[in-house]
Amino acid sequence: MSKLSKAIYEIHHMDTLANQNQWMNRIHPLVKFVLTVFYIGTVVSFPKYDMAGLAGMMVYPLVVFIIGDLSFLDSIYRLRIVLPLVCFVGLFNPFFDRVPVGTLGSFTITAGMISMVTLMLKGILTVLASYILIATTTIEKLCYALRLLHVPAFFVTQLMLTYRYVSVLLAEANRIMQAYSLRAPNQKGVHFKVWGSLTGQLLLRSMDRAGEVYESMCLRGYTGEYHFGDAIHARGKDYLYLLFWCCIFALFRLLPVLNLIGGLFVA
Repeated sequence: MSKLSKAIYEIHHMDTLANQNQWMNRIHPLVKFVLTVFYIGTVVSFPKYDMAGLAGMMVYPLVVFIIGDLSFLDSIYRLRIVLPLVCFVGLFNPFFDRVPVGTLGSFTITAGMISMVTLMLKGILTVLASYILIATTTIEKLCYALRLLHVPAFFVTQLMLTYRYVSVLLAEANRIMQAYSLRAPNQKGVHFKVWGSLTGQLLLRSMDRAGEVYESMCLRGYTGEYHFGDAIHARGKDYLYLLFWCCIFALFRLLPVLNLIGGLFVA
């Protein structure tokens, strides 16, 4: 399977996850969106040396992965490009902040090491929270939540059409690559002399397909505002879900919960 085919498969697989009839998928999209934003804001607000407090925020992705029937290994595989970049951000902290804060046997722990791990945890947790939102909410419901927040219709429509058209663009590119490989079976990759012509072919095909999509939308009554069907009403358990997690986040942010639990066992 080519890289383009794998990318198309990944997009369709994410759509399949978001359309599952799971308990997490049935929660109101606005509740999940607001909860994700609040979680990311809480994670980012932790001080750079509060690694123990930040570790408590791991409870949210761990619990949601279980109740949402999501595979943690699959999420790591799909985020394999983003997570190393996120971890790379704090990689040089130990070289700039060498103040010793403790020892582990004969190994000296510096403040830079603590801030490095804390920064990496922040990046990993925020990326996982975004993945949970996308894996349990379809793009239509996510755009519906944005419209409930009065985000301009122009931006919401652009977001949805861009997401939907990515797979079409990848499919066109995959057809071009398959045609090229059939005409040059013994050649690895694409020769640089045909890069321009192939890019032009992809551009022309994309413009033709975009025109067809727009005409189809106009025939179905599109006038600049995308209608998301019947209104989705939040239920009582949706609000309870939001209130429960917001209280948990506030508790871990304001109190050193893990330190208090560890003190009980030490005592």
